[in-house]
This record gives sequence, C-alpha cells and structure tokens, in this order.
Amino acid sequence: MIGPREIEAAWRLIQPHVRRTPVVELAAGTLGLAVPLALKIESLQVSGTFKGRGAFHKLLASTVPAAGIIAASGGNHGAAAAYAARALGHKAEIFVPTIAAPAKVARLRSYGAVVHQVGAVYADARAASEARAVETGALMVAAYDDPGVFAGAGSVALEFAEQASFDTLLIAVGGGGLIAGCAAAIGATRRIVAVETEGTPTLHAALAAGRPVDVAVSGIAADALGASRIGTPNFEIARQLVKESVLVSDEAVRAAQRALWEELRLVAEPAGATGLAALMAGAYRPAPGERVATLICGANTDPGSVA
Repeated sequence: MIGPREIEAAWRLIQPHVRRTPVVELAAGTLGLAVPLALKIESLQVSGTFKGRGAFHKLLASTVPAAGIIAASGGNHGAAAAYAARALGHKAEIFVPTIAAPAKVARLRSYGAVVHQVGAVYADARAASEARAVETGALMVAAYDDPGVFAGAGSVALEFAEQASFDTLLIAVGGGGLIAGCAAAIGATRRIVAVETEGTPTLHAALAAGRPVDVAVSGIAADALGASRIGTPNFEIARQLVKESVLVSDEAVRAAQRALWEELRLVAEPAGATGLAALMAGAYRPAPGERVATLICGANTDPGSVA
C-alpha cells in the first residue's frame, strides 16, 4: 500500500506541469452551513479536474511507446490523459461511453485525442480500450486503479493540507482513485469521508460487502462517478483509512451546484459538487468545532446547466 512518501514523490515530479489551485475559506452560515468550510477549487486544475495530477504522474513515471497512450474514461480522466499526452508530445486515443457529456467529448477532441464512443457505461469503454492497447502496444493509462495514477491524484491532499487547517476532508468517489490517493497522503492524520450519489455507490457497496462488488450505475453524476466497481487497490486503502461513507441524492447534488454558482459564482459539474452536497443535505453532520473541508474537484460541464 502506498503512503505519504510515495505521494510526496509524485507531487515533486508533477509540480512543473500542474497548477497549485486556490482555497476559499467560508465562514459559518455561508451556503446555509453551521460550520466554517474550506473549499479547494481543483476545478481550476489543468484539464478542468483533479485528474490532471494523476495523468501527468503516470506519463512522467512511465516509458511511453511510439504508439502513445490509451485511456478509458467517463470524460474527465480522458481529458486529463489527452492534455498530459499533448503537453509531453505523445499520441492519445480515448474511449468513452455514450453517456459521456458532450462538453467532455468536445474537450477531448480539443486536446488532439482520437475519441471513440463505445458502450453504454464506463466498463464497456474500458474493455474496448484494453483490447485496443493490446493491438497497438500503447501505454494503458487506467482511470483510477493504477497506483501511479492515484499517487498523483493524492498530491491534492498534501497541497490542501498546506493551505488550510482541517480535521475532516469529504471526497467524492467514483472508481476510487482520488480517495485512495488522498487517504494514503493524509488519512493517518485527518478524517476522510467518502461521498457518493445514490446512483453511483461503488465504495459504499464494497464497504458493506467487505470486498469490491459490481453496482448498477445511474443518475446525475454517472459520467464522472460511474465506475461499476471500486478499484481493488483503492478499496484496500479505503477500507483501512476512510472513516465514513455517505450517499446523497441527485437533487442534493443539483442544489449544491446551484449554491456554488449563486454564492461564489463557481461552476461545478455534479461530481465536483458532491462533497458539498453531503454537508448541505445533512448526509454528513460535523461535530461542534470540527473543521471541515472538501474539494470542488471538477467543472467539465455546460456552464448553463448550473445557472
């Protein structure tokens, strides 16, 4: 299992290629919350989400063949992999399911990637990408269950801990790369809480079963949080270091998106607002005096959809 040392090494490697994203500290009463809240605006990261960190680390730490890289994604990881490939001079092919948001597909193409829309859900796109990688010899850049990818993702937690003081970090979960990296980075000293939508409960179901299990995927955040099964190495880290797992409704996520826009003029995609939704809807209730933080982890959406 990777730990803070590996995350710190990944952070050092990627720093010349990624942004140090800002933190906004909100007083109690803002957004209707009873406690102060620190928000890290990771939606300002390269490619529009935290995924840029993991993609750059995977490529920088690997030998990339002439065939380039291949990735499967709901959209965000693919955009990050395509962005990093272009920046480092590599070819990229990205496989996405048909549910991928048009804004995300457009961004993939804007980064020069060859885009294939295959299957109804992420698992279908991943199977097609793996077959293509065998055919071409390209480097497979997994979305979340590659330690090289989630070590890069975990750098956001180290950076956040330098910028703000908090006891608890709420993290949206899809395949588990972000929460595995963040838990490995700071989970021994901070309370890590997993937040998923009711339609994308991969970690919640795995924790209940004691092992990764397949789940049906649906709802507002399915394009970003819609892995059908939590990654195995991700689950092993989460099982040891994640203190709580909560679910929120699509309506709660939409309310959090609107609140971010109305109060802060921040655009967040559904996955990016999921951690905040847990606080606003009461799915997670901080103790008196608890210092709470969450990530606005992505903004790859049509801005008109949140106004």
